Amino acid sequence: EVHLVESGGGLVQAGGSLRLSCAVSGFTFDDYSVGWFRQVPGKERQLFSSISTFDGSTYYADSVKGRFTISSDNAKSTIYLQMNNLKPEDTAVYYCAADASSGRILLGVANDWGQGTQVTVSS
Repeated sequence: EVHLVESGGGLVQAGGSLRLSCAVSGFTFDDYSVGWFRQVPGKERQLFSSISTFDGSTYYADSVKGRFTISSDNAKSTIYLQMNNLKPEDTAVYYCAADASSGRILLGVANDWGQGTQVTVSS
């Protein structure tokens, strides 16, 4: 059974930083795509970053490019998201998701999801 657990969310002032973690288990970690999504009330969950644990290739949405960095520690089966220069509009529930298909990650229809972690950025 695939299991993902996010951690590291919290309250931070604008301009501050947080590091989220996504600990995964139950699949061959070194050959998956893992994405970070976020959702605000009343809106759909949106992908903003992803990584291939196979070759380390990454994707960033324009809204986070240059501020967020996704990385993978295959030995620990954990994906990290370093978030710098946070803005109030980054406030959301953050989810990680995993799938053998990068296409399913990009479409937001991954098979397995974590429970989410709240990130709140105050102005």
